[in-house]
Amino acid sequence: MRTIFLVLLLLLPAIASGQVATIDLYTGEVPVETQDSAERRRALPQTLEHVFKKLSGLNDFEDYPLVEPALGSASSILLSFHYRKEETVLADGSEASELRLVASFSEAKVEEMVQSLQLPLWKPDRPPLDIWIIVDDGVDRRTFPLEFSYAWRSMGEEAVRRGLNVRWPVPDEDGQYQIDAQLLWGGYTEDLGAGQRGGVMIAAARREGPEWSVRNNVSYNGEDWTWRVQDIDLQSALTQSMQQAIDRIAAANTIAAAELGLWGYQLTIGGLRNAHDYQRCLAYLQGLSVVNHVAVISAGQGNVVFKLELSAVPQYLEEALGTGKFMELSEDDGKYFLLP
Repeated sequence: MRTIFLVLLLLLPAIASGQVATIDLYTGEVPVETQDSAERRRALPQTLEHVFKKLSGLNDFEDYPLVEPALGSASSILLSFHYRKEETVLADGSEASELRLVASFSEAKVEEMVQSLQLPLWKPDRPPLDIWIIVDDGVDRRTFPLEFSYAWRSMGEEAVRRGLNVRWPVPDEDGQYQIDAQLLWGGYTEDLGAGQRGGVMIAAARREGPEWSVRNNVSYNGEDWTWRVQDIDLQSALTQSMQQAIDRIAAANTIAAAELGLWGYQLTIGGLRNAHDYQRCLAYLQGLSVVNHVAVISAGQGNVVFKLELSAVPQYLEEALGTGKFMELSEDDGKYFLLP
């Protein structure tokens, strides 16, 4: 059983709950046949398109006809490139290797292009999505059955391709998951910490004749969705489920192009007792994706007045501050107070 556990760890896209890979939103990658320069020139615009997809949350640009001609400038904003091999486990247990071109682009230039193309912006602050999979093959009902590991690996690869971090639960040393299968089968995401920052996805797959039916329950940042996907192939059904989950998550966390730009915002925060509180507050504000720059206008008697430069309408800053996890708004004077 320990051998099965170790194999499972190797196959999962992430090996520990709570640990997520860092996704570089300004780096794109695509499969290529060779490493010669002609093939690289052909593929380079596709890597920039991949970057646009991760930044916008869109899976295609049918409604943005100016994107395709803009991709021709990929080489002019390229910072670096390299190649890597992606090893994939297939349904029959065999392995396949795919060569990929990985290209990194200028962050500033990409952002200029995104703005000029009027693309939406999927906010870069993207808490991870915890994924649970339970499968009923007509014989029994199991959580993450090992023989289908290739299928959920495909889900993880799709999430990374679209720019969303995911986390996978880790079994104990006997290969078991300490969770009630009925809870998973019922799609009760709220019992898996869906109220916390980030979200939970439960994909419950059942074999129904020649087809697989996957019921998906997703909770993310206070939004909830339920839908079904049917396909004759389980890997295809789960990959479609992941794509549709990201479509929903991205759409719910996207800033429209018309709401992007530069805005000034004055923010007063009270309850700062010492230099440590000030540093906590400053780090928090600088870490918000909608904040470009933070400056101090005045400070005294536990209050600090900040001047912020925002990259989107102030509504998005106020939504971030309104979570009540770091500071609270005083309705009396419009001042925010730092929480302990």
